[in-house]
Amino acid sequence: MATTAENGSRSNGKESTNGKEHDNGTESATTTTTAHTETSTKSDVGVKNDATVKEETKQKQVGRHGKLGEKTILHSIGLMEYILESSVYPREHEQLRELRLETGKHPRNLMLSPADEGRFLQVLLKLMNAKNTMEIGVYTGYSLLATALAIPDDGKIIAMDINRDCLNVGWPSIEKAGVADKIDFREGPAMDTLDVLLGEGEKYHNHFDFIFVDADKNNYINYHPKLLQLVRVGGVIAYDNTLWNGTVALTEEEMVELQLPKYVRHYQPYILELNKFLAADSRIDISLVSIGDGVTLCRRLL
Repeated sequence: MATTAENGSRSNGKESTNGKEHDNGTESATTTTTAHTETSTKSDVGVKNDATVKEETKQKQVGRHGKLGEKTILHSIGLMEYILESSVYPREHEQLRELRLETGKHPRNLMLSPADEGRFLQVLLKLMNAKNTMEIGVYTGYSLLATALAIPDDGKIIAMDINRDCLNVGWPSIEKAGVADKIDFREGPAMDTLDVLLGEGEKYHNHFDFIFVDADKNNYINYHPKLLQLVRVGGVIAYDNTLWNGTVALTEEEMVELQLPKYVRHYQPYILELNKFLAADSRIDISLVSIGDGVTLCRRLL
């Protein structure tokens, strides 16, 4: 499959020279704007006709790109705030909060993993008793730190990104949290790193309990066969951004009408192809969870 960026870090297709997701410093066209200071004006609740709701939704989809906020497919700012303030922020580790606020100063801060998604992944990891994990695409390390805090003291994470420039922003928080020794960071294209792991005999085959993929969208489908060899039977591969700003439900004409950025329109077909492929893959059991920008959980069966 043709690619437009090197593989292995998060870009809005996600990999790029700076890690995680970026394209003109933006990410989700349907990002809900909840300020990282954890305070903002509550949205008014009222009865509106369909035409008014549709127009307001369109304006939000176009306007959210330049604002700092939490990624979510929810269109209600008030509801998102309720979720964060009632069940996420009260349990957010001090260094996770520190890292989140520090990332808010970064020019590409919308690449930050949503706090509610981080909390969801932590609970999932604990339910699985996950010990050996992998993360493809780390950006400043919010989801990486969330994972490191959730796995046991002898747990390990192999993390990879095209470079560690962005991770350097969050590394002081990771060190302060006392979990840096759990992380084995591999710099370079993820496809190359995966081949190295697969080439080390049986060491990493069927080894990982959990793999989180938040990298170049056009390569998700290429990562999949390699990851199925690395994750254990019963283990989980989680693909992030599988609702792709909500555009999976839009036609090309509708995306153009909404004036969505070119990169959003460009990568939408890759996500549609991936979702169709995963749904038909008999080797896995899947669930597309509507949290953040969509996370597809794939449990290996065979």
